[in-house]
Amino acid sequence: MEQDFTTLKTRNHSAYRLCYHLVLSMKYRHQCLNPEMLDRLEVIFTDLLVKWGGELIEFGGEPDHVHLLFEVDPTVRLSDFVKNLKSVSARKMRQEFAQQLRPFYWKPYFWNRAYGLITTVGRANIETLLKYIENQDNPRQLRPPLTSE
Repeated sequence: MEQDFTTLKTRNHSAYRLCYHLVLSMKYRHQCLNPEMLDRLEVIFTDLLVKWGGELIEFGGEPDHVHLLFEVDPTVRLSDFVKNLKSVSARKMRQEFAQQLRPFYWKPYFWNRAYGLITTVGRANIETLLKYIENQDNPRQLRPPLTSE
C-alpha cells in the first residue's frame, strides 16, 4: 500500500511528519543474519514501534546489517527509542536463535554499539527544500508549492 507522505499528522497544537532511516550493524560486522532472522527482526521492530506510537514503513537487511524506515511522533526521544529497540531485539534474537548465533558470539553481543540515524523529508529532496528556504525572502523565485528545477 502506497503511503501519502504529503499529509501531515496532527497532535494537540502541532502538525508533523517525521520519518527516520535507521541502520544497525552486527557486532564485529559478523555476517550472521539469515532470512528467517531478518523476518523475525521485522516483526520485533514492528511490534516495538507500535508500542512507541510509531510505524515501520519499510525494513530490509543483509547478513551483517539492517535498515529501518520508520515514523514516530515528535514526543519520542530518539536516543531512548533506539536504545530500547536494540536491547529488546538483541535479547529476543539471542534467545530465539541461540544455536545459529553461538559460532559468532560467545558473549552477550548482537548489535554494534554505533548506529546510523538519518532524517528523511518525505517526497521533497533536500535540494528542493534548500532552495525553498533560501528563497523565503523572495517567494516569486519558486513556483508553488515546491517545485524542483
